[in-house]
Amino acid sequence: MLAHCPVRSAVDLFRSKWWTVGWLVALGAWLLHVGALSLAPLSSVQAVISAGLVFTAIVAQRFFGFHLERRQETGLLAAAGGLTVLGLTAAPAVRGHTSAAGLIAVECVLFALSAVLIAAASRLEAPQLRKGIILGTAAGALFATSDIAIKHLVSPGLTHFMLLVNPWTLSALVAMVVAFYASARSLQLGPAIAVITFTSLTANIVALLGGILVFHDPIGHTPLQIAVRLAAFCLVILGAALLPGPRASETTAQLSLSRA
Repeated sequence: MLAHCPVRSAVDLFRSKWWTVGWLVALGAWLLHVGALSLAPLSSVQAVISAGLVFTAIVAQRFFGFHLERRQETGLLAAAGGLTVLGLTAAPAVRGHTSAAGLIAVECVLFALSAVLIAAASRLEAPQLRKGIILGTAAGALFATSDIAIKHLVSPGLTHFMLLVNPWTLSALVAMVVAFYASARSLQLGPAIAVITFTSLTANIVALLGGILVFHDPIGHTPLQIAVRLAAFCLVILGAALLPGPRASETTAQLSLSRA
């Protein structure tokens, strides 16, 4: 429905009060995000954003009635903690030093990967949970694609507005629009907390890698710092593995036992 009738789908989405409120909050956060990208290295910006994973879970449980299994809470804390360590241990980036070849390569790979994930989610006969997570992952990659392009644009764009008229502006806009629809569809298919977290994790990880490959954010200056960052990255992967929660068969078995 979202892909076949994008305008009608967007109108239907904005008829929902909570969707509109959430979108307006996200728009305000995005504007602040763009401002942060103009002032700080991409890795440092992602460190702050990663803390929002835990905040999202707390709000969802307290105000919207969502329930997380213990292993999902553990995974969420592990992923957010790992991302925070990755961001806070990043050394300052060299201002204005961007790899054009790295930017082109990263953007092309991310667009291709996202297209493959979206096609797989639409064609594979997978469970709704898996489709939602696949689409959420694609949305996260596209959000990061947009962030990387915006980071490249924002500093010169603030000085000379006409510099925004270039292919990277189009790249950022296309990535944001497709990510909007992929994210909306993923939330229709999968559990909200798991899908949102996978979207956020993917966006954070890809943006951190983009900071290294495109803007030359250093991996670390000492062996200890490199080891800590690699361990934190493994912690993020572990957290992501714990997030989907029990499978439907496991949940059915638990319900049967509780009824018995």
